[in-house]
Amino acid sequence: MHDASLAPVFFEIALLVLMAAALGLAGLSLRQPLVVAFIAAGILAGPDVLGLVQSEAYIALLSQISIAVLLFLVGLKLDVMLIRSLGAVAVVAGIGQMAFTSGLGYGIGLMLGLTPVAALYVALGLAFSSTIIIVKLLSDKHEIDALHGRIALGILIVQDIAVVLAMVVVAAIGAGSSHGAADAAAAAHGGGALWVLLLGAVSILAAVWVFVRWLAAPLLGLIARSPELVVIFSVGWAAGFAALADVAGLGKELGGLAAGVSLASTPFRDAIGARLAPLRDFLLLFFFLSLGAGLDLNGLGAQLGPALVLSAFVLIGKPVIVTAIMGVLGYRARTGFLAGITLGQISEFSLIFLALGVSLGHVGAETGALVTLVGLITIGLSVYAIGYAHRLHSLAEPMLRWFERPNPISEEREDSPDRPGAGYDFVILGLGRYGCRIGQGLKARGFRILGVDFDPEALRNWREMGLDAHFGDATDPEFVAHLPLRGVKAVISAVPPGRGALSDADRHPAFLHALRAVGFGGEVAVTVNHRAEGEPFVALGATLILAPFEDAAESAAQKIAESCGY
Repeated sequence: MHDASLAPVFFEIALLVLMAAALGLAGLSLRQPLVVAFIAAGILAGPDVLGLVQSEAYIALLSQISIAVLLFLVGLKLDVMLIRSLGAVAVVAGIGQMAFTSGLGYGIGLMLGLTPVAALYVALGLAFSSTIIIVKLLSDKHEIDALHGRIALGILIVQDIAVVLAMVVVAAIGAGSSHGAADAAAAAHGGGALWVLLLGAVSILAAVWVFVRWLAAPLLGLIARSPELVVIFSVGWAAGFAALADVAGLGKELGGLAAGVSLASTPFRDAIGARLAPLRDFLLLFFFLSLGAGLDLNGLGAQLGPALVLSAFVLIGKPVIVTAIMGVLGYRARTGFLAGITLGQISEFSLIFLALGVSLGHVGAETGALVTLVGLITIGLSVYAIGYAHRLHSLAEPMLRWFERPNPISEEREDSPDRPGAGYDFVILGLGRYGCRIGQGLKARGFRILGVDFDPEALRNWREMGLDAHFGDATDPEFVAHLPLRGVKAVISAVPPGRGALSDADRHPAFLHALRAVGFGGEVAVTVNHRAEGEPFVALGATLILAPFEDAAESAAQKIAESCGY
């Protein structure tokens, strides 16, 4: 039934999305990330410019869902085995960078006249860097598997864990303070709202533990039969946990995080993350629109001076801090500088963290505007800094001699070709009978094989052969970007012709484009019905065409001829 009252809201949201898309397109020509375009769209649509934003409640709701989904995706990373695999370098460098950056940032904040609480919020916001932007830029430069890229990604994981813990603590403090009056009244009756919060937290943790222990793997094994259902379940799971935590007074942040943690130890983690990444980006649009629309442009001019000082600290100070720490850990100054320049911006989490502080009344709106302005400056400039990182290193090399180690033992060990866990020799996409036979043949020749499929039964059969497997859809570019392709000799698409939702004409270009986007330089094989159908895929980067029926017929003909003495 048509509701006339919703028509203006629908029109407004449609207009905002189109405006964000237009500014995003303009930003592409300037090589700017979408975060900048989204905030600019919010400012343009805000009350100080065009005044288009009228449905604040609807946009705020979508913004809250986006934060729940974002924290859900962060929770997916918090698998115990993944955290253990980070190694001492990422942990020490990550903690050291955050400690020095926030410590110095706190001092700078006080010198700029901020209150101690505001300076603390700002200092923590400066310590975090943008995972979304860095992964995208490193992938574009084909440096995500370079030594400095791997180190930067490890530091980012440590930062993500730290910022989520900070948000959970702040949300819990805010929830506790909001119940202050209730505590006083309830204390007379021997109770207190804080006990209710504690009970809610224990209940959620218990539910997560029970789910992980007994239900996660079998339930997702059933759901994974339909990739579309995986997306629906994941969003519902994240929003459901966020809603329960919010009802319990713990905040949506903790709920979204707990939902992700509950699925982090399952083999479907990477595929879920890849599937939800585009939805996360779309929903975050509304958070950044809301953030930009809420900025007071009249008071923003007063924040420009402090914002420039803090931005200079982020753009210059963070790379120097990371370079110094990496030098102490036994790495070359060049590696430390390239990793540090990659981290020279603040994170979208920094903006969310400050927005949380503003909503709880811990800091004023002017502090949130200050950090937003720092975000616009540092994110906008760091895009060019990362793009020209090697040229900047050449210019800064004379000054980096102070950080150079005469014997960079750690770096030599990391770059060793015999480094344990360096990767796989072949990746096979599609684990049906054809893919399994290829895998068996390559395994018999002593190669290390990784199989990929979205059929849980196929994955189970593959693992019974003693081979490693990932659950995922090879046509999803986000999933392909997270495959361990470093050192891989060839990627083989052994998906039988006609299998799955996509035809060969759609499926092969999808994964060929994804491989090209991540800079994969090895051999690429695709499977088709007839060899003549493979010509378009060669133009897209395929180096080998597999035609199972024709290959089998040729092999059979050769065997028949040989048996007859020909």
